Amino acid sequence: MTDLSNLFRLDGKRALVTGAGRGIGLLAARALAAYGAHVTLVSRSEADITAAAQAIIADGGLAEAIMLDVTDTEAVRAKIAEAWTFDILVNNAGTNRPGPFVDVEPEAFDLVTELNVKAAFFVAQAVTKRLIADGRRGSIINMSSQMGHVGAKDRTIYCTTKFAIEGMTKALAVELAPHGIRVNSIGPTFIETPMTAPYFENEEFRASVLLKIKLGRLGTVEDLAGALILLASDASGLMTGSSLLVDGGWTAE
Repeated sequence: MTDLSNLFRLDGKRALVTGAGRGIGLLAARALAAYGAHVTLVSRSEADITAAAQAIIADGGLAEAIMLDVTDTEAVRAKIAEAWTFDILVNNAGTNRPGPFVDVEPEAFDLVTELNVKAAFFVAQAVTKRLIADGRRGSIINMSSQMGHVGAKDRTIYCTTKFAIEGMTKALAVELAPHGIRVNSIGPTFIETPMTAPYFENEEFRASVLLKIKLGRLGTVEDLAGALILLASDASGLMTGSSLLVDGGWTAE
């Protein structure tokens, strides 16, 4: 009989988290380590991920930091090829450039899609190749958004990329299932992070967001811990191609 108390444990597994220096990525690294995974934190900011890895180790976890620009596909391929085989990938690195559709310039479009879509695609490919070569099962978690399910004013680039992530998640789930590699996404609502903080200085914008979130508050990074651990662990062993919405009810209406 299965020991239900251990279904969420990640002991002996290795996890890779991109954009791990702050915000959601940092929370993901901390949560995975808290449940026993050895976590590799990746970011362009060496100071952030080094400090984060040291803090996880100080708390009794297992962690290391690798400075890497995930938009550099060849560097990603080389680094992951020489690193560990990762049982868990949290494809979190992302950005946003909100603004009216009619004002969008190619530079902004390319910047967001390069990180939100292309980088996520090729990081997942590099991790998958190692898993298949070693004959190991795995879990890929793509950090999407509620904006991968609905539209929003001034969010055309972001919505475009997150809808792409949802499509990628489903296609990979189908293709990688024979290898025992599960692929799911998480769709948060607006989460208070260093990246989103400037937006909420606009009280009108903050009020408009809170009207949409049925639970009446902005999200915190800790609100995502449960979904992350569920999808990373054997507790979600029959879940693939799914999107877990952590949106306070935004998309329910």
